[in-house]
Amino acid sequence: MITVFRRRALIGAATLGLLASTVVGGAGPASGGLPARWVGTWGTALTAASLGNTGSSLAGFNDQSIRQVVRISLGGEKVRLRFTNAYGTQPLSIGHVTVGLPATAGSAQLKPGSLREVTFGGSASTTVYKGADVLSDPVDLTVDAVSELAVTMYLPTATGPASWHWTARQASYVYAGDHAADETGAAPAATYNDFFYLAGVEVQTKTGLGTVVVLGDSVSDGSGATFGANSRWTDQLANRITSTFPALGDPGVINVSLAGNEVTRDGITLNSPALGESALARLDYDVLAQPGVRTVVVQLGVNDISFFNDPAARITDGLRQLAVQAKARGVRVVVATVGPFEGYSSWTADKEATRQAVNTWLRGSDAFDGLIDFDQLVRDPAAPTKLLPAYDSGDHIHPNDAGAAAIAAAVPLWLL
Repeated sequence: MITVFRRRALIGAATLGLLASTVVGGAGPASGGLPARWVGTWGTALTAASLGNTGSSLAGFNDQSIRQVVRISLGGEKVRLRFTNAYGTQPLSIGHVTVGLPATAGSAQLKPGSLREVTFGGSASTTVYKGADVLSDPVDLTVDAVSELAVTMYLPTATGPASWHWTARQASYVYAGDHAADETGAAPAATYNDFFYLAGVEVQTKTGLGTVVVLGDSVSDGSGATFGANSRWTDQLANRITSTFPALGDPGVINVSLAGNEVTRDGITLNSPALGESALARLDYDVLAQPGVRTVVVQLGVNDISFFNDPAARITDGLRQLAVQAKARGVRVVVATVGPFEGYSSWTADKEATRQAVNTWLRGSDAFDGLIDFDQLVRDPAAPTKLLPAYDSGDHIHPNDAGAAAIAAAVPLWLL
């Protein structure tokens, strides 16, 4: 299987490489390399609460703690956390926050001695106003690349509806009372497959240089990936980036994909705000506002086809506009073709024709700095409208771990 790229992307990548060489070889700190800087190492897209109160998102929390385990991409010497109340209906009181290292993958139990108190302007508590974010003070905690962090926040008063991310593919643990300083993480009152309020993690690093942001749907969000295994294609891309020598200048990988997300329509159109606002509506906050963003990978379109059978022109016009806006801010744009989904419950021959039309346009367009042909990577050569059986998670639309690995392996790192 091959991946198609734009000639313009190759030229741009060569230029970037020369710039990187110039920066590294020029005047830097006495120890060599890049000066320490803050780089995004993890992030997620948050949405309004589920109308069905999934994960207690609509009811919110009251005198409860939430321990969330997140898998970062780049390592560093310090960390800081960003919390959001973007979709809340009132100010959010945060009474106590800690960060530590899980004892084992996905565990609520922390490694002894790894727990650190998190402050906000020197205070242990803070208020996140309606629609706003808050960034913590730096925390002295050395973290390795492609490792996990456990962030625990205590919410002392009723929060109202939560800002959350459904289908996290990772357990979050909820406790009664303040358990932020509890290393054991024992006896949670509930365990959810969701993230709450935590929007981003940054690390201070001398090797990282900017971030790559993935703006996608459930294929990138991890539907089809093994729960708790950090096997999304974006995770496996981070593995490649951080294991490739030399590490100097490596970008962080931030995945702001949302299951069910669409290019031009909001999730509320389907009575499901958890699907998020359209990609066009969330571009500024979820992508362009990320720290040091240098490239966005856009993987979208299948839901516009599957849910609504939108015409190809509506989808391609939306994708083109995403590129125009990102490039106007100096961000490179790499686009993915729409993968096959025959056998999925909503597939029809008409929708397949639309998918083919979108992909034909993407392969011939000069609107983007590069293209990754997801369709060609994961389709069955004997039945190109279907996923390759070895890559099929079972629902005929989402790649499994092996399919995700194939996608990650095909991404040219020089393009990022």
